Amino acid sequence: MRADRLLSILLHLQNHGRMTARQLAEKLEVSERTIHRDMEALSAAGVPVYAERGSAGGWALAEGYRSNLTGLKTDELQSLLLSSPSALLHDLGLRDEYEQAFRKLLSALPESVQQDAWHVRQRLHIDGAGWHESDESFPLLATIQDAVWLARKLWVRYQREDALVERIVHPLGLVAKRSVWYLVAQVDADKRTYRISRFTEARVLEESFERPADFDLASYWEESTRQFQASLPRYPALLRVRAEALSRLKQERYAKIASIQSVDNSNWVEAEVEFHTLDSACALVLGYGPAVEVLQPDELRAEVVANAAGILRLYGG
Repeated sequence: MRADRLLSILLHLQNHGRMTARQLAEKLEVSERTIHRDMEALSAAGVPVYAERGSAGGWALAEGYRSNLTGLKTDELQSLLLSSPSALLHDLGLRDEYEQAFRKLLSALPESVQQDAWHVRQRLHIDGAGWHESDESFPLLATIQDAVWLARKLWVRYQREDALVERIVHPLGLVAKRSVWYLVAQVDADKRTYRISRFTEARVLEESFERPADFDLASYWEESTRQFQASLPRYPALLRVRAEALSRLKQERYAKIASIQSVDNSNWVEAEVEFHTLDSACALVLGYGPAVEVLQPDELRAEVVANAAGILRLYGG
């Protein structure tokens, strides 16, 4: 697109000073003749661009001219440059566009700020993915994304626990939780969240819909997450934990420490811990071996003993 190319020429001249038609043509992958025509277009638009002849000549902008193409402060630009392409951008088909946008944004910076930006980007990388990546695939994501962008109704068929279900929904937004994609949609008067990997079919319909004027995707997701976490089952237990295992226990995703109490200056502490279920509590406790002992409830203690006995039998103990 010519407008993009004219903008790129302007940015190159702002940040690199004088450049020959050949240099610009190589950077923009066009002919030198095209560059000459573009210079005429810039001049006609009022941009003070001129040519100097000779071995050290080339195209340049009038001294002191500089357009404010971004309107962003240096710190604001650097914060944008910290973001990096990820599997999520790949899922959306936007990875190449991200790289192009990054190069354009960087070229709009003064040379000194460009150096700072590269310095930061080479020394700080933000990776939002966890170590245990989901193996889910999202072949219908592009179709669902189109419906969201166009505000068109979406027909879907998805797998529930007991059956395949068909729905016509109003797609309001997409949410990525680590490497898992969700669709937030309105069905009748309700708003629901669907795990996209469970869709077996999806089709964008011709009919559009009107988004709720007061709907905010981030706020909805935050409140939905809070309600989900509050609705999870609670299974409280009292554990005796070796002090060296306590830091690991504090980092468990499926266990929440409610209180900790020291025990007679020994190497053990007593911790009140909330799990989700009996089974999940048993599995986690077994993973700590002799570093954790269940004190209460009795059913959890009995479950751990039964599983430990089964392990001994399996290994001939």
